[in-house]
Amino acid sequence: MTKKTILITGAGSGLGKGTALGLAAKGHKVIAGVHKWEQKSRLIEDAKKAGVQDNLEIIKLNILDIMDCQKAWEYDVDILVNNAGIGHSGPVSEMPVGLIREVMETNVFSNLEFAQPFIQKMVKRGSGKLVFVSSVAGLSTTPYLGAYNASKHALESIVQSLRDELTPMGLTVATINPGPYDTGFNDRMYDSYAQWFDEDVHFTPLKNIEAAAKKMAENQFDPKAMIEKMIEIIPQESHDFRTILPTDFVAMCKEYQETQYKIQSDTVDPSKK
Repeated sequence: MTKKTILITGAGSGLGKGTALGLAAKGHKVIAGVHKWEQKSRLIEDAKKAGVQDNLEIIKLNILDIMDCQKAWEYDVDILVNNAGIGHSGPVSEMPVGLIREVMETNVFSNLEFAQPFIQKMVKRGSGKLVFVSSVAGLSTTPYLGAYNASKHALESIVQSLRDELTPMGLTVATINPGPYDTGFNDRMYDSYAQWFDEDVHFTPLKNIEAAAKKMAENQFDPKAMIEKMIEIIPQESHDFRTILPTDFVAMCKEYQETQYKIQSDTVDPSKK
């Protein structure tokens, strides 16, 4: 396989960090964008330990910071991996809408805005690849993660439109849709409701939110498998538009979509009817 120049956003932690190190180990030239300067220090040390420092360039990259973006746009890359994202939790019926806007701004608008200058370069040369790290949350919904679900659903639509528009111009567009992997991201996202939720003020039972958070925490997967799949998929010239892992989540997402066409009583938990 031809060695690629790959820029990855959100490479300071979790799946992005593991993928950046893994792609560098495969001999690709990786530009790893980290959100905070402290993450750069840690990634430098991890790169040295892995012996991949020669293939890994680390840059400060907050995709909401125009200065960071302008520096990143100077690079010419074969593949752009849009991995940066955030989440907030809590009932959307009571959540401050500003928090939902914040998630949408990062996960949808800023991801697209950051990608556009790279798209222009790719279209001009007639080649290039865009990979957006979405989620199974973009193909289904989970109680108390509505803000995150909404952002990933919107991102799915944006990326599908990019695919339809850019494939005839010689570009490859794809999504990667992880399930719940144990990187700490899901746990911290669920923690976020505590910043604003007051059980003496809000009507949603706190025990319901806590139960959902506990269920998520107890049903996560080892991120190694997802990282390995991302390392495999990202450099490939051709593969499925959407990569969902674990693979049994493909059927789960399709089944979820089918339930959206049924009358509401058919989709309610029988124990709660």
